[in-house]
Amino acid sequence: MPLLWPGSAVETFGALAGVSLPVRIATGTGAARAEFLEDLLFTHRGLSGPAALQISSYWQPGTEIRVDLAPGIDLGTTLLDAKRSSTRHVGAALADSLPRRLVEAWLESTPALRECRLADCRDRELIDLAAGLHAWQVAPSGTEGYRKAEVTVGGVDTRGLDSRNFESRRVPGLHFIGEVVDVTGWLGGYNFQWAWASAAACAKALAVNCGSSVPGL
Repeated sequence: MPLLWPGSAVETFGALAGVSLPVRIATGTGAARAEFLEDLLFTHRGLSGPAALQISSYWQPGTEIRVDLAPGIDLGTTLLDAKRSSTRHVGAALADSLPRRLVEAWLESTPALRECRLADCRDRELIDLAAGLHAWQVAPSGTEGYRKAEVTVGGVDTRGLDSRNFESRRVPGLHFIGEVVDVTGWLGGYNFQWAWASAAACAKALAVNCGSSVPGL
């Protein structure tokens, strides 16, 4: 599901609706950590696009998501290199790697850097600026809810099912397939594939039990 801005971010980022970029997004720690490299979309209400939709399945209310806004680019080195050979302002240099509207919004909180030419900026300022863009942390206030949900998590525990035919181990003759089972696929058709595959396996088993066959299976 899309994620909603916390109150502190609405004023800064709410006007960036339509801006999208590839990011590395993560949440959780240790064995519960989840990370994706996907496109992120800014909306009036929060964050959407594949990155937000993927991470929302793992995000827990009250916790933060961590976003690298320039994966695969060393912004610190890029800015320091540009400082030695460019007379441009910081924002103009960053806009080579990030959407200009995002750069302008980000620099609103640091007026000194926003007006600073690269040659006049201290190295530490540029390094810290880059570090913040590579490790943006935001704590969503919630999600858009079921009306915008792509898939859902949770369901019948797979440990209670026979993996060959998805029959309940506790209630013989009762089968569960598709999204009613606690199997959550990533975006990209995995949930469709799971629904079709589990249905095919279940149908074949039922056909055998009934002494018939399932056409095409």
